[in-house]
Amino acid sequence: MSEIIKISELNKIYDTGAIQVHALKNINISIEEGEYVAIMGQSGSGKSTLMNILGCLDKPTSGIYELDGIDIASQTERQLSYIRNKKIGFVFQSFNLIPRTSALKNVELPMVYAKIGGNERRQRAKELLEKVGLGDRLEHMPNEISGGQKQRIAIARALANKPAIILADEPTGNLDSASSVEIMNLFTELNNEGVTVIVVTHEDEVAEFTKRVIKFKDGQIIEDRKVVR
Repeated sequence: MSEIIKISELNKIYDTGAIQVHALKNINISIEEGEYVAIMGQSGSGKSTLMNILGCLDKPTSGIYELDGIDIASQTERQLSYIRNKKIGFVFQSFNLIPRTSALKNVELPMVYAKIGGNERRQRAKELLEKVGLGDRLEHMPNEISGGQKQRIAIARALANKPAIILADEPTGNLDSASSVEIMNLFTELNNEGVTVIVVTHEDEVAEFTKRVIKFKDGQIIEDRKVVR
C-alpha cells in the first residue's frame, strides 16, 4: 500500500497579536491507503486543528502536508476546493444536513458541485442510501428521522464523489450508544472495502473500532499504536 497522507515537521501557530498559541508542534504522521485511524485527545490537545489541516480547511504555519502525493501548501483556493470535493468525504458531529431537503437531495449535493449529470447523481445517491440502510427513506426530510439515520445520510453524502479518505469529526457525539455502534460498524464496513477512514474522537469506545490510535496532548503526539484485538 502507498502513503495517502504524509505530514513532516508540521507546526501550527495561532497569533492573536497579544499571544501565540502553538497548537501543533513538529508533527510527523504517515497514513497508508486503507488504514482505519482514530485521532484522540482532550479539548485543546490539537486534534481538531490537525483535522482542519487534513481536510484542507486550514494550512500549517510550517512543515509539509502531502495528500495523495499533492503538496497542499502549493495549492490555490480553487484547487483546494476541488481536492476537498473529490478526495475527502467529511462527516460531522452535527450532521450538517440541509433542512427541508430530502435525504436523496442531501446526498446529491456534492455531485452537483462536481458537475455530475442529474440522472447519474440520482442513481448514485439512491445506491449510497441503500448501502447505508436507508433505501426506504429517500424522500424523508432530516426532521423526520432519528439522529443515527441523519448520520447515515451524512456518510452516504461523504461517499458521493468516491473520495480517497473519509474524515469523521466526533461522528457519534450526538448519538445514543446503540446508534454510535451502528455508525462505527458502518465505518468498519467501508474500511473493509478499502476506504481510508480517519475518526477524530475523545471516546475510547469509538477508538476501539479502529485499527490504529494516535493520541495528542498539548499539540504533540504522545502515542501512536496499532489496536490489538
